[in-house]
Amino acid sequence: MPKGEFGDMVRLGKQVFTETGKYAPKYVGNKLNCVNCHLDAGRLANSAPLWAAWGKYPAYRGKNKMVNTMEERIQGCFTYSMNGSAPPADSQELKALMSYAYWLAEGAPTGVDLPGRGYPKLDEPENKPDYQRGEQVFVNNCALCHGDKGEGRKQNGKVVFPSLWGDDSFNWGAGMHRVNTAAAFIHANMPLGKGGSLTEQQAWDVAYYVNSHERPQDPRFKENVKTTKEAYHQHQCNYGEKIGKSVLGKR
Repeated sequence: MPKGEFGDMVRLGKQVFTETGKYAPKYVGNKLNCVNCHLDAGRLANSAPLWAAWGKYPAYRGKNKMVNTMEERIQGCFTYSMNGSAPPADSQELKALMSYAYWLAEGAPTGVDLPGRGYPKLDEPENKPDYQRGEQVFVNNCALCHGDKGEGRKQNGKVVFPSLWGDDSFNWGAGMHRVNTAAAFIHANMPLGKGGSLTEQQAWDVAYYVNSHERPQDPRFKENVKTTKEAYHQHQCNYGEKIGKSVLGKR
């Protein structure tokens, strides 16, 4: 890492990225860390690495229908994936994350879709994603690390594997609540260290299963679930859908 004050900021950025609740507690509302969705401290290809994202911003995002800077993109992660609040642009935490991302991307071209950016998109599944099949994939491949009820695992009070649903997980506005996004991430990266070992159908099924459980409300919620679904959830997700006896998002 660099020396001097810039190096100090880069190191802080890595700490915020890998232990977000510890180093940015004011802005985190669950038990997740940035590294849970961007593996290997934001460096792993096909796991939405920071070095590949840096050169593609500013960019228009359909999610909020505006051009977003990299700072705004990270702020959105805190609002949705961390179920918290956006760090101000002049905050030490956001400056540190920006410094870390910049350092990781040094030498990379701008405006180019670098190989390994984001999560590799999957083709639509041959069979419609299924809850029961997904549950079996989860039991056989995921529960060991993430718990039988998706609650994650702790060691000496520290989270070592994240919650996949419930109060300690991402909210209904996070990108990972989309079944197609979760399936792409899972297929490329899960089980941890064994990315690509699940079939694409298994990835679709287990993504559907994981996102068929309750989680914190979408911060954009307005009036009721139906209205919120119509405004913000016209994509591949289970928000507002009846799974079992409950309509998701009504908790």
